[in-house]
Amino acid sequence: MRIAVTGATGNVGTALVRTLLSHGHDVVGIARRPPDEDSAYAAASWHTIDLTHPDAGPRLASAFEGADAVVHLVWGFQPTHDIDYLERVDVGGTTKVIAAVIAAGVPQLVHQSSLGTYSPAPGDDRPVDESWARGGIPTSPYSRHKATVEQLLDQVAAEHPTLTITRTRPSLIGQRTGASGLLRYALPALVPSAALRRVPVLPVDGRLRLQFVHADDVATAIRLAIEQRAGGPFNLAADGVLRVEDIAAALGARHVPVPLSALRRIVDLSWRAHLQQVDVGWLDLAYGVPLLDSTRARVELGWSPQLNGQQVLVETIEGMRDAAHDDTPILRERSVRDGLALAWHGSSVARRREP
Repeated sequence: MRIAVTGATGNVGTALVRTLLSHGHDVVGIARRPPDEDSAYAAASWHTIDLTHPDAGPRLASAFEGADAVVHLVWGFQPTHDIDYLERVDVGGTTKVIAAVIAAGVPQLVHQSSLGTYSPAPGDDRPVDESWARGGIPTSPYSRHKATVEQLLDQVAAEHPTLTITRTRPSLIGQRTGASGLLRYALPALVPSAALRRVPVLPVDGRLRLQFVHADDVATAIRLAIEQRAGGPFNLAADGVLRVEDIAAALGARHVPVPLSALRRIVDLSWRAHLQQVDVGWLDLAYGVPLLDSTRARVELGWSPQLNGQQVLVETIEGMRDAAHDDTPILRERSVRDGLALAWHGSSVARRREP
């Protein structure tokens, strides 16, 4: 099958390109900054397209010609101080991808949604299935955009009943080779990755509970959905719900209880002062979203994640400590020196530059 993938150089994109190529599929990769010719991902056919550019629509339609499916993975995480830009990438970019899919006559669109599309948790630890309300977490731009795009997909599904629309809604996604990319978004440039080897305390509210899933397992679910032409939404979470104690153990830290209200104040003030790039909406998302029930993916797709949540967390943390990376621009090696150099030239995750 010929499968086009937007955002093919990112955390999930690289895993998806690997699994599709290994199963004999023809892959068309689309990214703002494609990998070099000597990359491990060079076997895919690459197109350089920025979804925020005016010419993105026709260029996407051309890249999608002859595809059996399009997988849309592009999503903006930074800069969190430029919400207009993020909306142009998230909502505007998805709108262009949908229009190009329809123009090119592609029979299936797989959209990478998120647990962030869901409304706040039901008040207990009961996992929710795909029928749970999709209003998002109001204080999180990421979550609001995810919910908006799902509403857009509802309209498209009603207007184009012959188009198979698949929505994957994963929990937190990790893998070793994505560690440098994750660190680049989560930590200030001055903080070395080795600092994660010495985390004495974890100062968070004890109510935190998280689910993880490996990028390779997400890629497998997407591949199965394409090969089976399976439409509809699929929650994707590995086995195990991680509590604060589990996260502290993985970090080798001691949990120090801090009320959520105090955490919100610290995160918000430091973000407004540009001391770190994670806005308070991400904190609200972590504490507000429901746990996911992945029964539908396991039963209908035959999906079986190879790693549990604790294993994914440990692998990702170890990757962060080692500054593990891949050979795509977005997952390149992270270092303090490179971060400072980029900041000096005005090119960091806090500011977007041309490809």
